[in-house]
Amino acid sequence: MNQNRSYGIFSLPVIVGALGYFVDIYDLLAFSILRQPSLSSLGLTPEQVDSQGLLIINIQMAGLLIGGIIWGVYGDKKGRLSVLFGSILLYSVANIANGFVNTVPQYMICRFIAGIGLAGELGAGITLVSELLPKNKRGIGTSIVAGVGLLGAVFAYFLKEHFYWRTCYFIGGGLGFLLLILRVSVAESGMFHSIKDKNISRGNFFMLFNNKERFKKYMLAIFIGLPTWYVIGILVTFSNRFAQEFSIPQKIDTGKAVMFAYVAISIGDILIGLLSQYLRSRKKALYIFYSITAVGICFFFFGLYGQSDTMLYAVCALLGFGTGLWAIFVTMAAEQFGTNIRATAATTVPNMVRGLLIPITLLFTFLQNFTSYVTAGLLTGVVAMTIGVLSAVFSKETFGKDLNYIEE
Repeated sequence: MNQNRSYGIFSLPVIVGALGYFVDIYDLLAFSILRQPSLSSLGLTPEQVDSQGLLIINIQMAGLLIGGIIWGVYGDKKGRLSVLFGSILLYSVANIANGFVNTVPQYMICRFIAGIGLAGELGAGITLVSELLPKNKRGIGTSIVAGVGLLGAVFAYFLKEHFYWRTCYFIGGGLGFLLLILRVSVAESGMFHSIKDKNISRGNFFMLFNNKERFKKYMLAIFIGLPTWYVIGILVTFSNRFAQEFSIPQKIDTGKAVMFAYVAISIGDILIGLLSQYLRSRKKALYIFYSITAVGICFFFFGLYGQSDTMLYAVCALLGFGTGLWAIFVTMAAEQFGTNIRATAATTVPNMVRGLLIPITLLFTFLQNFTSYVTAGLLTGVVAMTIGVLSAVFSKETFGKDLNYIEE
């Protein structure tokens, strides 16, 4: 049963996938945007807002890491749509609960549970769209999903400007339940249907590790995305602290920095899809966007001293645009593996990258014992970019690859 011919880049699965990722990003970035007002209202000092905020981010990332494995395996065993229903239900409930927290431990629990739920959305959505669309439209379709979806961060920022932080979490949970209604009309992948009743090993997470070539592909697929969460998790999320080090006189709103970065990421994600179609190459498009990211990092560390808040927000936007490679990076992960473990790979890969924010922040913190805050941030960036670029170099080109096959 091949359903690919029935769907175009603006078909219902793509539209609902984009809206699903919109809600996912809203809830995923809610804490980064609401960190300062929410933790301050709980009675934390500015120093505790930074230290406890970093801990909560890491706990959410740990949830994403665990959830990525759970939902990835489930997506290959029970279907892509099953993940999309289950994950959104879990993170919607967690975000509503988050609106009622009164202590930091309660906050941590809610973000951990939300992280587990949020882990399933992107990988399952990209897998479904990749399998439903014909290969000549796949890159554009997945870029639309990511590009539109990433605007959820912008929506979260504007709500933060007009609503109390608890209300923002309630809205995020409510949006999730509305999305459940839309999901009812979306079809399951024809490729999944063709193998679900066959005697084929599906959703075996360990298949990604029991074959040398498969393991290599998997690890490279993960490391390609490392620069994205270095930029968002370190530079943008803690842009207020960097601004102090750069002697920027105005107070920096990290929620606003996240908003500017994600507007640019959204634009970048759509353009990189079009660029990869034009170049007929995923890797060439990646190299171009890595270069833009490297330029943005240089501007951030060497061009912001004594500048204004406007300039910092502009550099955050440049960094965001450069890291608008999320759609192609996840699409490449989906394209490199067979139908029987595709959801497992595509769902775990982006969450492994998010989970890598933990060692990235630990490296950042460790380096501060030997050098300045700014230099520690720069050295961490050099490590992240080097790993990302080398991983892309050693990865195989996946543009136009036929996805209708299984892994033995």
